[in-house]
Amino acid sequence: MKTILIVEDDKNINEMLQKLLKTNSYNTRAVYSGTEALLVHDDTVDLIILDLMLPGKSGEEIITELRKIKNVPIIVTSAIHDIDKKLDLFSLGADDYVTKPFNNDELLARIKVHLKHRVNNQDEILKIGDIELNPKSYQVICNNIDTNLSKTEFEILKLLMKNSNQVVTKSVLFDTVWNTLDSADENTLNVHISKIRNKLKKVSPNKDYIETIWSVGYKFKN
Repeated sequence: MKTILIVEDDKNINEMLQKLLKTNSYNTRAVYSGTEALLVHDDTVDLIILDLMLPGKSGEEIITELRKIKNVPIIVTSAIHDIDKKLDLFSLGADDYVTKPFNNDELLARIKVHLKHRVNNQDEILKIGDIELNPKSYQVICNNIDTNLSKTEFEILKLLMKNSNQVVTKSVLFDTVWNTLDSADENTLNVHISKIRNKLKKVSPNKDYIETIWSVGYKFKN
């Protein structure tokens, strides 16, 4: 069952969205500000419905920060009709825009499309610079050379590449690759990162692909 994060400061709309989504077999998390959204957004969230006019940090400010935690579809809701404002939001990373008051069936249809598109993209070949990663065959080609990674190493590299030039925190790596914080520790993660670096360095000695962000996590560099 997919989980949708609702970020809406209007209590009535927030509760209406929770009821609508639960009735249509979605899990929900509901918050009333951008700051709260940053605290609860994690690897279990599959899509975000984000109100544009929020207290504290605005919707525009929060989009970029949400993307850094986990890159999922973001559907913005607002009463603003200005086309330039909509274009600005798309440039910031919003995936869709629904004008209030919105039709519930239309919103559900848009959610379905974005979630389906995301599922279809899970198996797409990732290609960044001279590295190509195929999720279906578990094949990694670096500098035109087939590079053999273990399943865990492969999943770590895939997550880093999907979020290239963004910091992937250690907690996200633990949750995504090992599915639980209890299955691995920092030493285990460090060993796997070191093995990935060494294998890539063997076939492409002049490049460093993974940057360590001390005490936070790692970043794949283009």
